[in-house]
Amino acid sequence: MSRRVLLAIALAAGAVHAATLEVRARDTGGAPLADAAVFAVPAFGATDAKGARVEIAQADREFVPFVSVIQQGTAVSFPNRDPILHHVYSFSHAKPFEFKLYTGKSPGEIVFDKSGVVTLGCNIHDWMIAYVVIVPTPHFAKSDADGVARLRDLPAGSYELRAWHPNQKVAPANQSVVLDAAANSRATFAIDTAPRKPKFKPPLDRLRY
Repeated sequence: MSRRVLLAIALAAGAVHAATLEVRARDTGGAPLADAAVFAVPAFGATDAKGARVEIAQADREFVPFVSVIQQGTAVSFPNRDPILHHVYSFSHAKPFEFKLYTGKSPGEIVFDKSGVVTLGCNIHDWMIAYVVIVPTPHFAKSDADGVARLRDLPAGSYELRAWHPNQKVAPANQSVVLDAAANSRATFAIDTAPRKPKFKPPLDRLRY
């Protein structure tokens, strides 16, 4: 039997014995929370991504997506798809950087090599803000409009389950979970949040840049 066939069998066996964890993010009133970053850190410790790349674009004078969850070691590009200039920056401890005024193709890539939360801004348009949650594990997801995040293909074992939301008042307590092979499990985070403050975004024809 060839090595390729053996590898395929091994991968298939691993998938059979992988768990799915459904996590529900709720506010303290029980309403679903979108854009919650949820990640499971295995007991054996942190890992880096290898060759992973994602985009955080600027479109309609906003960062898209508003919240990104990536594994540490991921390279991120910042294409500007607006007909105006943007100046992207971060003062966050996890990854300070800046790309000065540009449009079109991203001036380069930023490798986020340290776990933590990075706040993105535009030095020209102060209503533009976004968040990058860098996690030390390949097991992560972001909650949808129903407040549900699904972490798939987790090997059986012990994990520390963590959550973060951009509007949280305090960080929710971590949870310890033990997953069985091929089991479907559930967890819930109740996160004390403040309403997202609206910011005025002037019409495009009123902007100089």
